[in-house]
Amino acid sequence: MATYAIGDVQGCYKQLQELLNAIQYSPNQDLLWFVGDIVNRGPDSLQTLRFIRSLGDRAITVLGNHDLHLLALANGRGVSNKKDTLQDILHAPDRDELLDWLLHRPLMHYEKHLDVCMVHAGIHPEWTTDEALIYSGEVEAALQGEKSHEFFHHMYGDKPHKWSDLHAGWDRLRFITNVFTRMRYIDKNTHELALKDKSAPGHQPDNILPWFLLGNRKTANTKVIFGHWSTLPDPKLKNIYPLDTGCLWGGKLTALEINADMKNVIQLDCPQAQPIDYNHGHKNKKAARKAT
Repeated sequence: MATYAIGDVQGCYKQLQELLNAIQYSPNQDLLWFVGDIVNRGPDSLQTLRFIRSLGDRAITVLGNHDLHLLALANGRGVSNKKDTLQDILHAPDRDELLDWLLHRPLMHYEKHLDVCMVHAGIHPEWTTDEALIYSGEVEAALQGEKSHEFFHHMYGDKPHKWSDLHAGWDRLRFITNVFTRMRYIDKNTHELALKDKSAPGHQPDNILPWFLLGNRKTANTKVIFGHWSTLPDPKLKNIYPLDTGCLWGGKLTALEINADMKNVIQLDCPQAQPIDYNHGHKNKKAARKAT
C-alpha cells in the first residue's frame, strides 16, 4: 500500500488520471491526499469532484480557497469570476451531495506517527501543530454547524491582519481561514499576513517573507505539505513540501509519496494556455493575480 499527496488539480481531470496511471495507483490499496483546490479554472471541475468523492475513505482532501469559493457561490455569497468553471457543479443533479461532501472536508490533516501534516496554503509561524489542529477545527465546526450559511457571508476579507488568541467571532474564523487557504507571505517583523502580494519569491517587498521562512516557526520540525502557490519553485528546505506546480498554467501536476524519507516525487507535464515564468510569476500577470 502506498500513500501519495497530489498538488492542486483545479478541475484538470484528464491530467489527474494520467498522473494516477504514472504512479500505478491502485484504488483498492493506495491512499491519496489532495492539498485542496480540487476544482475551478480547469475544464472538468464536476468530473474531478465526482471522482475524488467516489474514492470514499481512500482519499483525504483539505479545503482550498477555490473549494471555499464554490461553497460560497452555492450559498449565495461571492462573485463568480469569468474564469470560473463551477457552473456544471452548481447545476448538477447531484449538486447537493457533492457540496455536502466538500463542506465536510477539513482545513488540516495530520498523521502523528509520521509527523506529517497537509494544508492548502500554510500554517501560521506562531502556531504549533496542536494549536493549528484546534484552530482548523473551529472553522470546520462553523462550516458544518447551524450557521454554515452565515459563515460564507463573513468569510471574505483581509482583516484582521495579525493573529491574536483574543480574536473572536467571525474575525477569528476569517483569520484562520485566510491562513490555511490564502497565505503566502508574512511581514517578517510584525507577523501580519501580506495577502495582497502573490508574486514569486525574490520579487516581493523587503519586509515580507514566505511564511515558511519566518524565524522560530513553531512547526519547523513537522513535515508540512501544501499547495496554493503555483509560482513557488521548490525551496528545497527541510520539512517543506510545496506541491502546486502549476498544472493549470502549463506547469506540472505533482505527486509525492508519503513515507519516512518523502523523496519519491512523480510529475506529469501539463501543457496549458498559461505558461509559467518562475522568475517573474505567470507571463500573463493579470491572469496570475487572479489565479488564487
